Amino acid sequence: MQLFGPVLALLARILMAFAFAFFVPLAWAWYEDAVALRAVWGASFGLAFGSGWLLLMVSRKYQRELLPRDGFLLVNLVWVVLTFYATVPLLFAVPDITWSKAFFEAMSALTATGATALSGLDHLPVSVNVWRCFLQLVGGLGIVLLVVAVLPLLGLGGMQLYKAETPGPMKDAKFTPRIAETARGLWAVYFVLSAACFLAYRWAGMSWADAFMHMCTTMGLGGLSSHDASFGYWNSPAIEWVATLFMTLAGISFLRYFMVWRSRSLKPVTDDREIRMYIVVLLVAVLVVFVSLLDHQPQAHAADTFRVALFHVVSVATTTGYASQDYTLWPVALPVLMMFLGSFASCAGSTGGGIKMVRMILLIKQARRELVRIIHPRVVNPVTLGGQNVSAPVMHAVLGFMLIYGGATMGLTFLMLLSGLDIVTAFSAVVATVNNIGPGLGQVGPAGNFGGLSAFQLSVLSFAMLLGRLEFLTVLVLFTRHFWRR
Repeated sequence: MQLFGPVLALLARILMAFAFAFFVPLAWAWYEDAVALRAVWGASFGLAFGSGWLLLMVSRKYQRELLPRDGFLLVNLVWVVLTFYATVPLLFAVPDITWSKAFFEAMSALTATGATALSGLDHLPVSVNVWRCFLQLVGGLGIVLLVVAVLPLLGLGGMQLYKAETPGPMKDAKFTPRIAETARGLWAVYFVLSAACFLAYRWAGMSWADAFMHMCTTMGLGGLSSHDASFGYWNSPAIEWVATLFMTLAGISFLRYFMVWRSRSLKPVTDDREIRMYIVVLLVAVLVVFVSLLDHQPQAHAADTFRVALFHVVSVATTTGYASQDYTLWPVALPVLMMFLGSFASCAGSTGGGIKMVRMILLIKQARRELVRIIHPRVVNPVTLGGQNVSAPVMHAVLGFMLIYGGATMGLTFLMLLSGLDIVTAFSAVVATVNNIGPGLGQVGPAGNFGGLSAFQLSVLSFAMLLGRLEFLTVLVLFTRHFWRR
């Protein structure tokens, strides 16, 4: 207890804070759903808050500064424990749901993946859909990052948590003198963009409830919907344009928006190499899909085809996962291309998943550097980013990450194949969950869901979502001997 007491004490506070999230579906249930559902959400709040309070009473006497090891352990505990408590109300509020499906759904929501094992979404209680979607808003930028903002009030340092939770390789960059100020600034930006997205969806024709839910899943780049047909439910160009705009914005680092606000200049965005590459990749992919669809459907209207291509490329590339039609019926190269983009296109510091665009840029630069060194062994040709040399430790971390990323993807796919899935479904399901994209191909494509998979398969994919959301190393370090040595 002496070793893990400080971690459990902070986990208790996080759990007590998370308990108040149940008031959001409770508020909707108060006006929309049956009395029994109000009891479910109220009891869920009581369970989470009470558990947190009891844990705090046991562990609060253990106070010390968090070590780097504590930060990694706490991040993993937060995602697993909060997912468990997020699962509980689904077991009572969704008819005939199994534990594996409920846990998968909660993990998908909290990691902003957007893969669903549920069908009949249009007939679910409003509060259940609100809960699924609201979790994506909270999990999109990171629950732990929110807690970092209040750590100084608890007498604890936050840099260890910031490094463990922040996506991307540049974890040591500080944008304000205090990490808590950075965290508060990120959430302020997140809130402003979310409010704008909410009002835009309402203006475009969504109901207040749908506007709130899809604001949550757009800004979190999660992609869960309150309708089985996703955006095909509305068949509205205006709604798709709004979604495309805010998905694109959410795929850019929120740190850059924060710097724009502090500097009162657009240079932090316009001068950023990663953002420029992000935009270029999206535009080129949209052009490829647009031309291919025109060739595949020559009778289609060009403007409508462009909108469809833009919406789906941005949706999958930013790991959101919305769909207005079944894109698996397109030429086979197009959905594969979009899945590939979802593996790396979003920027580090955004709410998107995947390996992040900055890592892809660094890998390309490193490959080009090695090609030059083959011809000119003595040339000094450092890898640079934004005009600055990238240090060897950062490059080693990127290369190590990619090795683990590839190995984990292959290993998880092999497990899915052993469980009896076909190769297309198995591989695409792993790619979709590891990169937090949501829908895959085959059985788990946009016209289907993950509900037909076995409990074992759902468990494997739940672990894949956790790996992807915490970027592999944060999770896998717990399985090393050195981590547990005093």
